[in-house]
Amino acid sequence: MRIGLFFGSFNPIHIGHLIIANIIADSDEVDQVWFVVSPLNPFKKSSKSLIHEFDRYDMVEAASMDSYNLKVTDVEFNLPKPSYTIDTLAYLSDKHPEDHFKLIIGEDNLESFPKWKNHQQILSQYGLLVYPRPRAANSQLFTHSKVKVIDAPKIDISATFIRERISKNKSVKYLIPAGVWELIEKRKLYH
Repeated sequence: MRIGLFFGSFNPIHIGHLIIANIIADSDEVDQVWFVVSPLNPFKKSSKSLIHEFDRYDMVEAASMDSYNLKVTDVEFNLPKPSYTIDTLAYLSDKHPEDHFKLIIGEDNLESFPKWKNHQQILSQYGLLVYPRPRAANSQLFTHSKVKVIDAPKIDISATFIRERISKNKSVKYLIPAGVWELIEKRKLYH
């Protein structure tokens, strides 16, 4: 099976993530998209607003449970931290030798991609599926043979914006799925 891996903190997962994942899952590039919930991004400093990885996993599961071609994985929960994408890709390839993985990233991450650990290996062995992002800088990688730009809308929704609205008791209706909101309310997240 061809699987697109969509890494992120998903703090929380929102409708933008789901739109992009659905478009990629519906493309001719992959058969499924797996959301990889990252405990800690190596490029981001630890944040007090980053809720527990199990809560974030549960929110992604609630958001994707009705889609046969969207899955969630906790693979990075048991890997050394910080989690480096190449290590996760190698682990998944070892555990699922019959599957072929591709990395999904936003266009805004393409410029910094050469700073990633073993970025050349990621490109040559896995390849990138790149979705458009507002205000993204041009990158020389756009012309790389292992980079495929996906035709998708530019979505400018941020989890930071959603967390701030929740902390101020403002509505986040239509920004996150109902099941995600139910978990946030039930567990008193982001308040």
